[in-house]
Amino acid sequence: MIYQHMDSYKYKFTRLLKRCCLPVLFLAMAGGGQLSVGQSYSAAASGTGSRSSDAGEESPPNIIVMYSDDHTAQSIGAYREALNYGLKLDHTPTPNIDRMAEEGMRFDNAFVTNSICKPSRAVLLTGQHSHLNGVITNLQSIDVDLETFPQLLQQAGYQTAMIGKWHLGTEPQGFDYYEVLHGQGPYYNPTMRTPEGDKDYQGHTTGIITDIALRWLRMERDRDEPFMMIYNHKAPHREWLPGPSLNDYQKRDLPEPPSLFYDYSGLTTAAHEQDMEIGEVGGSDMRWGRDLKVPLHPETGEVNESWNNLVKGNSLTDAQLERIKEAYAEDNEYLYENYAQMTDKERLRWRYQRYVKDYLRVIREVDNEVGRMMDYLKRENLLDNTVVIYAGDQGFFLGENGWFDKRWIYEESMRMPLIVHWPEGIAPESVNKQLVQNLDLAPTILDLAGAEIPGQMQGRSLVPLLKGEEPADWRDAVYYHYYEGPELERGWHDVAKHYGVRTDRYTLAHFYTHDEWELFDLQEDPEQLQSVYGDPEYAEVQEELKQKIRELQQKYDVENPER
Repeated sequence: MIYQHMDSYKYKFTRLLKRCCLPVLFLAMAGGGQLSVGQSYSAAASGTGSRSSDAGEESPPNIIVMYSDDHTAQSIGAYREALNYGLKLDHTPTPNIDRMAEEGMRFDNAFVTNSICKPSRAVLLTGQHSHLNGVITNLQSIDVDLETFPQLLQQAGYQTAMIGKWHLGTEPQGFDYYEVLHGQGPYYNPTMRTPEGDKDYQGHTTGIITDIALRWLRMERDRDEPFMMIYNHKAPHREWLPGPSLNDYQKRDLPEPPSLFYDYSGLTTAAHEQDMEIGEVGGSDMRWGRDLKVPLHPETGEVNESWNNLVKGNSLTDAQLERIKEAYAEDNEYLYENYAQMTDKERLRWRYQRYVKDYLRVIREVDNEVGRMMDYLKRENLLDNTVVIYAGDQGFFLGENGWFDKRWIYEESMRMPLIVHWPEGIAPESVNKQLVQNLDLAPTILDLAGAEIPGQMQGRSLVPLLKGEEPADWRDAVYYHYYEGPELERGWHDVAKHYGVRTDRYTLAHFYTHDEWELFDLQEDPEQLQSVYGDPEYAEVQEELKQKIRELQQKYDVENPER
């Protein structure tokens, strides 16, 4: 890969000036300060990575937050036996993430407050629901004046870095260093934003993000201070364009979810109006070129414009493009030759296989990078005193209901994978089943660092749970609110606005633009295929859950729940 790096020592010098003008050693470098990611840090500079402490004083832990975009729990081996719905894989594509779970704690009931990219990331940083932090849809940018946990960690003596996907519009605040994708970013050949301007890279983005993160850890942080790094992958966000794993899953079919061919007969209007079907092509449903990697339309033989957009959007070199075309060529030829004779079910099955294979290919690549990061921490003797949090920014549909994407209060979308690895603080093979949310991560991180948790944060620290405690007053329900409906200019996938509540057994949702409700008994109907709202047998439960929604809206200062 070709990397164009800034002079990292200028960054370090600036940081040290901020830190009371500590002495700094300048190293002469050839080539105008260009660095190679593969360079090793001086052996003399090895250490724990934590601030020096007096005898008897515990060093604060380092903290790494790994967020992968749209990584759903169904695709993680560690969750295979924990979930009673959706796609059941016949293998694990995530051995390194599984290892984190084996050595740490897996949260089986972790949920987001608003299942979409920007809002989810704003909740992570602020510890506030979307209506308070101001990022309710993908149309808003985060307010630079908001107080975030990275800023508070800086005040507590941590050095902070943000690497990978940022996607919040404004320049990252609260970080001593950042190197982030522009917007969503491409799968290949990304341009990264830094405090000193743009930097261009060649190669596959998933590996490049890890290279940048490891460079900062090896060469650019102050090893006498604790660090917090947010390390975010673009993958597995749509369009699922693999790099090293392009040829995985060739000549094999993957399992199908039980509801792949579901007709939504047990659901309300919202499910029938959505625009996120694998079996439909066009609009914001599956696109032949960009999503399915089919250059020619199988009916007309004409070049798909979305294929051209895929090539241009990733600035693919001739060699990269040829490798991609070759990987898909055999299956694409089959499609071209047989499409006219295929039934609707056969076409859906073909699209599903292409989609889920690509999704799992990019997941394998993320998992490999997680392994690289964990191996680095182990080699540097940082593993024991580093809290590593792995999460998806939300869930995702892998063919359940015949869908892809997220947004819904349904389990596939609202549930986030959450695994915490911390050998010094967590017993191996721990599993927690309390109801937790991404809302809780900011206060948890501050608590781990020994910093004060501000009163405006609405989440709750997970540290007692990490220690194996079971607080008697833990929440019995989580609140959810999705705002980006089809009424918006950018109402992608036409999912109706809704709010609701999820308890240990039930989910109640109000699709308020239709004034329709859905109620699911997750014990009896884990796939959520048949709403029991209005069923006399559930009348008491229904009213209790409506009251719970009112209580949570009051607790979280939701003044206009139907905005």
